[in-house]
Amino acid sequence: NWKCNPESMSKLDGLVANINACDTSKCDVYVCPSPLHVAYCADKFTNGAEVTPQNCNFKGCGAFTGEMAVEQMKDLKIEWCLIGHSERREYFKEDDELLATKLKYILDAGMKCVFCIGEKLPEREKGLEATMAVCISQLEQIKGLLDPAKVVIAYEPVWAIGTGVTATAEQAQETHAEIRKWIAQNVSSECAEGIRIQYGGSANAKNAPELSACPDIDGFLVGGASLKPEFVDIVAAISAAK
Repeated sequence: NWKCNPESMSKLDGLVANINACDTSKCDVYVCPSPLHVAYCADKFTNGAEVTPQNCNFKGCGAFTGEMAVEQMKDLKIEWCLIGHSERREYFKEDDELLATKLKYILDAGMKCVFCIGEKLPEREKGLEATMAVCISQLEQIKGLLDPAKVVIAYEPVWAIGTGVTATAEQAQETHAEIRKWIAQNVSSECAEGIRIQYGGSANAKNAPELSACPDIDGFLVGGASLKPEFVDIVAAISAAK
């Protein structure tokens, strides 16, 4: 997830080269450029990495100023979209009901989705039960839409995003396992076993091997480190572990 980076299009080719340097033979790689850069990047990856916009609307094309429609994405041969990132929830007030509407719109259009969930520091400090209460509230309205072939869950402890503070491997595994357990109990065991749950809290080349070894961590939603050459090492770590 490149977020709102880089500031200049002149830097895109270097970022694309970092992605193209990755061995994607054992790992699916999705790149989330900022909206202005999506079209430029759409046909630049040579190793199977897929462009995945960071947001979409919930109605399609028309009078929706400032938004992107999945119909426009499909025209660019884009198959995936990311929604629900904590920055969208926090700064742009996207709530669980809106995000459930967006997810249904994405799936009804025949696209696939990376759906983000996660707690803030006050919940984490209260323990696993409070952490899961937040995650469950974010999953409750989409549980009927969870299809392992079409939806990836990205668990991002909000307190660890961009802070350099990472959940320990034990914390991350514990939460991922609880999320999978909840899906088994509230959707189906087949869905729980098949769905990919990514970790998204300051993942980097240093902590990726340990996190990758956790049985319920199926991949990463990488922020700052995706803008650096070390991204190739993160892909290698998850590929080796899984």
